[in-house]
Amino acid sequence: MISGSNGGPDGGGTEFTAEGLAPVLQEACSTAGLDSRGAELLRLGSNAVYRLPSLPIVVRIARDPSLLEEMDRAVKVARWLEAQDFPANRVPASVAQPLVVGGLVVTFWESVQDSEEFATVGELADLLRRLHWLEEPESLGLPYFDPLAKLTASLEGLDGVAGEDREFLEQRAAKLAKDYDRLDFVLPFGMIHGDANIGNVLRHREGHAVLIDLDGLALAPREWDLILTAIYYDRYGWHTKTEYAEFVHRYGFDLMNWPGYETLADLRELMMVAWVGHQVTASERAAAEFARRMRSLRTGKGRDQWGPL
Repeated sequence: MISGSNGGPDGGGTEFTAEGLAPVLQEACSTAGLDSRGAELLRLGSNAVYRLPSLPIVVRIARDPSLLEEMDRAVKVARWLEAQDFPANRVPASVAQPLVVGGLVVTFWESVQDSEEFATVGELADLLRRLHWLEEPESLGLPYFDPLAKLTASLEGLDGVAGEDREFLEQRAAKLAKDYDRLDFVLPFGMIHGDANIGNVLRHREGHAVLIDLDGLALAPREWDLILTAIYYDRYGWHTKTEYAEFVHRYGFDLMNWPGYETLADLRELMMVAWVGHQVTASERAAAEFARRMRSLRTGKGRDQWGPL
């Protein structure tokens, strides 16, 4: 996902801009024993992401300084998955992390590829099936995924949209909360990725698929890891019928045949719309996309016109 940057101060006054983050990057790399000279800024949004030229290492600086605990857990998850020989984003073994520099949280990750290439929907299914077979240790301290609390918090912070839009979303959320509480999940409860979609499965430079974005691993019904692929196909047309059939075949379960599918789809969709709503003041593209999605929610039409962000 892409989020805008307004360049405002974060982390105790550090400007979240290329210029403001330069000393943070330099100090963090120096502390970790890495050379930051010539680092390439890949993204500047909710995170600043740099690629180091001297080693296949990516440096991630989080805009939100409250993410220390979450990023500490993500690093532990990455190390545990490596011990399980699970194909996921790795962290350098020699670097003690996360670091806090200038009030911001810094982590270091092994670079997966030299140019962006996503894996296939079928490979996503393989990785999820394998991930869901793993039994996580209690020492990871994975949180329970509470979608209703997450959605409520997101809507409460939705200050950049029109009041009538926010009221509509809140009413829709209240109805879905009642429907969600009545769901009867059929897959085992356990560890999920939390944002399982094709954008988080990259082709490693050695050829195999790897799962990235390990911040959101949590404990929840496994249906949550299948819903995005289903609605990307069913509602938005971002996947083809053949791709979705391959996903179902390789995972071994078709979420769209489960009676709770529409409720889970509506709830996940609402979370997606709220996320875009947080970007409207920083991006004209996000503002236009939010307006398009709100029209769809109100009319029930036009979801095939949504664009991924």
